[in-house]
Amino acid sequence: MKVALLTDCYLPRLGGIEVQTHDLAARLLARGHEVEVFTATPGALGERHGVVEVVDDVPVHRMALRLPWELPVNPLAPKEVRRRLRSGGFDVAHVHMGVVSPFATDLAGVAIGIDLPTAITWHCLMERSRPVFRLLGHARRWGEQGAALSAVSGVAAASVQTVVGTDHEVRVLPNGIDTDRWSPPGALLRDQGGPVEVVASMRFAARKRPLAVLEVAARARELLPPERRMRLTVYGEGPERRRLEKFVASHAMGDWVHLPGRVTRDELRESYWRSDLYLTPARLEAFGIAALEARTAGLPVLARADTGVGDFVVDGVDGVLGADDDALVAGLVQLVTDEPLRQRIANHNATVAPEQTWPSVVEIAESEYRRAGAV
Repeated sequence: MKVALLTDCYLPRLGGIEVQTHDLAARLLARGHEVEVFTATPGALGERHGVVEVVDDVPVHRMALRLPWELPVNPLAPKEVRRRLRSGGFDVAHVHMGVVSPFATDLAGVAIGIDLPTAITWHCLMERSRPVFRLLGHARRWGEQGAALSAVSGVAAASVQTVVGTDHEVRVLPNGIDTDRWSPPGALLRDQGGPVEVVASMRFAARKRPLAVLEVAARARELLPPERRMRLTVYGEGPERRRLEKFVASHAMGDWVHLPGRVTRDELRESYWRSDLYLTPARLEAFGIAALEARTAGLPVLARADTGVGDFVVDGVDGVLGADDDALVAGLVQLVTDEPLRQRIANHNATVAPEQTWPSVVEIAESEYRRAGAV
């Protein structure tokens, strides 16, 4: 079938939705489908105003305007996108929604309005946008109009369901992972006598709670016995960096905490293979693709239990889940001091693939397209 992926954000921007829609396009293409992307993100060379750029064999319609901070917004796009969807021979539209997605919201209405079978996936928790969606009624109307509604995890689907109501099922269409890329190459030899290497990776934005990584680690270190050493590496960049640097300096953490910045996915993967456990304190985490990558790379994952991470981390099996930051502190102390537990979880994660492999995810996507009415 011919699939239109409709998304505010796409490469070259980097983020969860951007990477996942790109990888979904590639996997659909490999399954024999035709795929085109419509986005409000300009290209690497500034392509915009409807220019079609081919990225990794996929035509990308750059419907961006020239706006401050390259905001992925274009209220003028619907008319032209409607024309292109009508003339393009598409069988289904797949809309990808974030916390605030004006472009995707507009295009969902466009696709449904021309009777194009439409699947809509939320990549966020609706906690902050729920009042707006309830007031505007978009999600409920999309369900009434026959769109197949989904979200990337169980907690995200439950969040959307509270807005849609009980008349329209919200299913789970998870993010995917390339296990061949992230799984460790055989047994990993770690220095059992050295410090326990704790790693985190995120955008340094307030909603990701990067400062909480440092706070949890600092509190845990105070509780560790003197003979148990720990090092922390936090990868990423963003507006919170200065706050993190100030916290490290003011708490004399510079000898065991490192903020190396953003690295490539290959560099991140190899760092995971050299590390002992992964920490994420995010609260509004609809899925947690970085945590899934770390889990697939063989790392025990320490995360909050009330997030999408719970879809692929079972407490005591794939990692340790906590109800709040106090529980994360206790969990970090446990994983650092209990080497048999840490090694058992690491061995499990290194040898047992998660359910969210790309072949499985693409099959779920195809079933969502059929549920929307595509043939």
